[in-house]
Amino acid sequence: MSDGRRVLTSVVTSDDSRRVSTVLGLLFGLAAMGSASAAIVLSDVAAEFDVSVGQAAWVISLYALLLAVTTAVHGRVSDLVGVRTPLLVGVAMMAGGAVAAALAPTYPLLLAARLLQGAGAAAVPVLGVAALSARYDGAVRDLALGRLAGWSAVVASLGPLAGGLVEHAFGWRAVLALPALGLLVVPLLWRALGTTGSGADLDVPGAVLVGLTAAGLVLLVQSPSTGGVVALVGAVLLVLGAPVTARRVRRRPDGFLPLVVVSDPAVVRSAVAAAAVPAAWFGLLIAVPAVLVADGWEPWQVGALLIPSAVVAAVVPRVTGPLLSRIGPSRSLAVSATSASAALLVTALGVALRPGVLGVAVIAASVLLVTFAFLLGQPALSAAVGQAVPADVRGVALGVATLVFLTGGSVGSAVVGGIGDVIGMGVALLVLAVLPLLGLLTLRPLLRRPIPEPEPAPTP
Repeated sequence: MSDGRRVLTSVVTSDDSRRVSTVLGLLFGLAAMGSASAAIVLSDVAAEFDVSVGQAAWVISLYALLLAVTTAVHGRVSDLVGVRTPLLVGVAMMAGGAVAAALAPTYPLLLAARLLQGAGAAAVPVLGVAALSARYDGAVRDLALGRLAGWSAVVASLGPLAGGLVEHAFGWRAVLALPALGLLVVPLLWRALGTTGSGADLDVPGAVLVGLTAAGLVLLVQSPSTGGVVALVGAVLLVLGAPVTARRVRRRPDGFLPLVVVSDPAVVRSAVAAAAVPAAWFGLLIAVPAVLVADGWEPWQVGALLIPSAVVAAVVPRVTGPLLSRIGPSRSLAVSATSASAALLVTALGVALRPGVLGVAVIAASVLLVTFAFLLGQPALSAAVGQAVPADVRGVALGVATLVFLTGGSVGSAVVGGIGDVIGMGVALLVLAVLPLLGLLTLRPLLRRPIPEPEPAPTP
């Protein structure tokens, strides 16, 4: 392609990148609202079905788990058939699961509906990132990824307020139905979604093995609030699943987890380090409403406290996009992980200082900090993976990275929900704050590399 044609293409994609990334961000935010708004009504769910708040946290943990383990499935399918069809199917599953959860007459059926909802919602983050990564390059891509993360965080941050207001007006069941609004967004994206793929096999056994192994980790972490049987099941799945999955990768290098992806140090280290960010995010989604509702706050009041984080989410992408281009993905991930750990420590301090104005102010500040961490970490991970792998496996690579990323979220909610009732919410947050520091150790070899030269933004 000549320089002139390259510039012209960049200008066109730049003009349309704002609209596409914004709409994808709104859809991503509605998927995230499946956890953000639901966290506000956990005490109502616990009262309705006569379970503890720690046990009610399974509503979040199972949603986050399926959100994690099925991302790579959606990513692989997008490599095969393009983005459009799997995204439509995923949003339809998300909407159906949300409505089924709202109507569930028993707690087991509620959890089953949340599993369906999470499996469908998983299509949104990985396919949104895949669509932007395939459609744009360079500085335009970095800005688009930052804008997607920003708008998703705005909607997710407003989720608790929306959930609180809907709960006040219509009850907690209506809150669980909110993500069904995603069906209204898909038509706005139709022309921007790719419809071609490679036509390779999906490798269903590999997908099942990965899902069961990730489920084992989450069940094991969540088990303190649910008993020894769950711990045993989780341990068995994890201990047996990990080596069998590794063997599957060696025997089927082009399968569900392509060897070229899982053997790439940049992909693996970046994904592991980034996983601490959603761990902090999901952990705070449970911890903040739990401690404030216990102090007598109404759900809508908790949501109102989080409005400033939505304002931050709207502004921060203007900083994170240029920062990502300037210092590179690895250093951006290091900043993000450090911010996530700091947010958890600050929240633990706020929990210790409550009740009172100072404790509430500290908790509100921690939410702002974790919002910044998420807005920087998610596009940094996408950029790191997108640069590290060939284009023909980019979808599954992003799916694998997002699987690890969102498994961190399910682990974060499991830590807070699983051991918060046992050792106290403040101590659980301190335990969780260690994870981002471990992620930094994983990232160290990548941080020694020289900072890449930033790509110039396209000009008309």
